[in-house]
Amino acid sequence: MANQAALVFNLLLTALAFCCITSASDPSPLQDFCVADSSSQVKMNGLACKNPATVQANDFSFSGLHISGNTANAVGSAVTSATVTQIPGLNTLGISMVRVDYAPWGINPPHTHPRATEILTVIKGTLKVGFVTSNPDNRLISKILRKGDVFVFPVGLIHFQQNVGHGNAVAIAALSSQNPGVITVANSVFGSKPDISADILAKAFQLDESIVRQLQWTF
Repeated sequence: MANQAALVFNLLLTALAFCCITSASDPSPLQDFCVADSSSQVKMNGLACKNPATVQANDFSFSGLHISGNTANAVGSAVTSATVTQIPGLNTLGISMVRVDYAPWGINPPHTHPRATEILTVIKGTLKVGFVTSNPDNRLISKILRKGDVFVFPVGLIHFQQNVGHGNAVAIAALSSQNPGVITVANSVFGSKPDISADILAKAFQLDESIVRQLQWTF
């Protein structure tokens, strides 16, 4: 009986853990909406709600995705976000979107969204896109997209886009979080504050430490 009870207890623990893992995502709404109150000092997973009586239409809208981003930078791209920061009404709804502009041969460099899957559609131009699977395979899955084509980047995986057309390109992407976050690989590894020790990065990337220090200075 004791062994049977222990087995049942372990099965219950496993089921509970599985439920917790599979339901891990943005918090689900428990009311019609929970418009983010940016003035609140309450610290929580997400943002505190405004008084519903003070909510206005502007809390659910954003103007700006029709405006081209400034791609005059080192990577030749610009991201215009429409997340909970810009649209407070997205709080607890688990969705956001971005516009990405690309100069000719511009890139949205390898990066990851720790809290969101992304679905991207090309509005203008031709993009080379791809993502890399996790260890140990590290398989590159890549495709050329043209106007109207759609591609999905699974949550947490490193991915990129490159404009391979002759003119400017534009894409719109939706993400499965009000605050998907972004970790740009090069910036995070070589531009951390304080720096990751050069000897660690030299060994990880099999580079000379002088090259690592030069990369850290660049980022």
